[in-house]
Amino acid sequence: MEPVTIPALHDHLPRVLAAVEAGRHVVLTRDGREIADIIPRGTPPAGTARERILDELVAGAAADRTLRDDLDALLGELTDDIA
Repeated sequence: MEPVTIPALHDHLPRVLAAVEAGRHVVLTRDGREIADIIPRGTPPAGTARERILDELVAGAAADRTLRDDLDALLGELTDDIA
């Protein structure tokens, strides 16, 4: 995942689009905040579903990094197909 500012996107659009076409996930930022994802069409970034599940599980609890690591180990790679 590569962060790109709006001015950088404007100045380097062909390079950013080439990166996306090559399968890279680009995050568009404004004032240091992530505002959009630019991903290859029809190809979700690897691990997105797993990361979302882990974040949702941990978000509602006062969980620490150890719990998140344990959940990650339990989920393994089985959730990459979920979108």
